[in-house]
Amino acid sequence: MQNLPFPDTDGVWHGYFIEEPGSPRSDAPTPMRTWTNLGLTRILVSFMNRWFHSPIFVQALRYSVPVLLGYLAIGIAFGLLLVDAGYPWWLSLVMSLIMYAGAGQYLAIGLFAAGTTPVEAVLVQLVVNARHIAYGFSMYKRFKTGGIFKYYLIFALTDETFALLSSLPEPRGLCGVSGLAAHTPEGRRRFMFWVALLDQGYWVMGSVIGAGAGSLLPFTMEGIGFALTALFVVLMIEQILRVRQARIFLIAALVAVLAVFLLPSRLSLLSALGVSLALVQVLQRRPAGEAP
Repeated sequence: MQNLPFPDTDGVWHGYFIEEPGSPRSDAPTPMRTWTNLGLTRILVSFMNRWFHSPIFVQALRYSVPVLLGYLAIGIAFGLLLVDAGYPWWLSLVMSLIMYAGAGQYLAIGLFAAGTTPVEAVLVQLVVNARHIAYGFSMYKRFKTGGIFKYYLIFALTDETFALLSSLPEPRGLCGVSGLAAHTPEGRRRFMFWVALLDQGYWVMGSVIGAGAGSLLPFTMEGIGFALTALFVVLMIEQILRVRQARIFLIAALVAVLAVFLLPSRLSLLSALGVSLALVQVLQRRPAGEAP
């Protein structure tokens, strides 16, 4: 007879005495006997307690709720559009796990349908997602100390994840934002990892739900493509309320409008992003000797 942790209905791991086969009390319930592989079970229990029951996971879940609401909506829209274009539902799962590129996945549907060559598709995606170069530079210091999570954080840095992670204050102030343990260096790394992983999970879930629903039920696709734009609007409002520096958003809006009217469409997004970042950095640079 051995004491084995087991999840109760209250979500807490308790100790239960499990009879092994051949013990004097071999009439123990069959489901309980299956928990005799103690090595694997203890590893699983340890993993569950360390990660899913940790305060940092709960904090990351709460912090990523805005992306949950948005990703479910636009993920479902993506799944519906993919199936409507004639592709199997499981392609949404594969693309969301491996490609995970939001707007790039929407664009890929059109590229597939148009019979675009792989080289052309790669070039188009590179232009569309070139803004991530700027994201990478701005997150370099934070991800540099990411430890084993660094490589996944780089892969999972979407627009929405960038919006959440870039809003985090420095470690000394993170406790006030996230609440409990995420202000330590190790806690901060795990917090960023969980935010990124949860965001991808939301996107995968939404896209699979949409593709499955599109395969089983008839839908009218009119207006669904606007879901991605709506998500960006919501995230912008969230950032305005969090950062509380109207000058940054006014500069970005003005530069974006000028770029649309003055530059070719293939150059307007990347140019507006680069100019906006440069102007914000210049205007926020403090004179020498001025206190922060």
